[in-house]
Amino acid sequence: MLRFGILSTAKIGRDNVVPAIQDAENCVITAIASRDFARAREMADRFSVPHAFGSYEEMLASDTIDAVYIPLPTSQHVEWSIKAANAGKHVLCEKPIALKASEIDDLIAARDRNKVIISEAFMVTYSPVWRKVRSLLQEGAIGELRHVQGAFTYYNRDPGNMRNIPELGGGGLPDIGVYPIISTRFSTGKEPSWIQAITERDAEFGTDIYSSVKADFGDFELSFYISTQMAGRQIMVFHGTDGYIEVKSPFNANRWGPEEIEVTDRGHSESRIIRFQDSRQYRCQAEAFARAAAGEKEEIVTLEDSRLNQKAIDAIYRASEKDGWEAV
Repeated sequence: MLRFGILSTAKIGRDNVVPAIQDAENCVITAIASRDFARAREMADRFSVPHAFGSYEEMLASDTIDAVYIPLPTSQHVEWSIKAANAGKHVLCEKPIALKASEIDDLIAARDRNKVIISEAFMVTYSPVWRKVRSLLQEGAIGELRHVQGAFTYYNRDPGNMRNIPELGGGGLPDIGVYPIISTRFSTGKEPSWIQAITERDAEFGTDIYSSVKADFGDFELSFYISTQMAGRQIMVFHGTDGYIEVKSPFNANRWGPEEIEVTDRGHSESRIIRFQDSRQYRCQAEAFARAAAGEKEEIVTLEDSRLNQKAIDAIYRASEKDGWEAV
């Protein structure tokens, strides 16, 4: 059993990742750390976790854990991933693991130096839904892929929320813009070479709140928009010469809507719906990470893959400052 320590009591950990790890077959949570010991102890008691620490450093120095899950504000991801690796712990870090692709080079060096795993927590890449999309595309279920269309939006103008605080790594592209990129790259095995984009920022917060993006993948094009100040929507559609695949709840599986893929043929004479009763993507992520940490051959998100994804996000920011295409 891989023993996880949780670095902070952040909401995404409490609501999604911690319950998934506790439910997994090959890993367990043995410690929770917070800068406020009372909060750490409260969360530890809630999930029947034996150890609580009042500092991150104290937990990293403990022999009660083998790995850490990091749901800290984005601006702290690189710093604490490196500190955890230097303490000899495997690292599962929330996305985005960095705010610039160049920062990931330091993570790669820390991983290799300490001989540990550092992986960005892109739960969608472990989901049976997205693995089915990938297999359908590989099988030629919709012929030649020509276009991918996506959207991911929600409404949040809370000035105290980290997503609206630039110093903490806030903004729409770091928070949700990464998802249309990673899911397209994962399911097609292709990389974008050129990007065109428009990005708007909130006059008060300074964070990016809307982006409309066009990405050239060579054989096909990806177009998507994201926003942190629009009514909630999630959709991904893969359109080919012989049909299209619509992913109904692409990112927040089950919580957003039905976990379904609809495959429609060219003439709209036949559609088939593939349903997933409970994809449990966070549990799948934890179990795959634990297998990789145990030395088993397992497909996980590597730092090299993270660097490619962040390069696309970096290019979106650059493209938003000019008229025309920007090289990834």
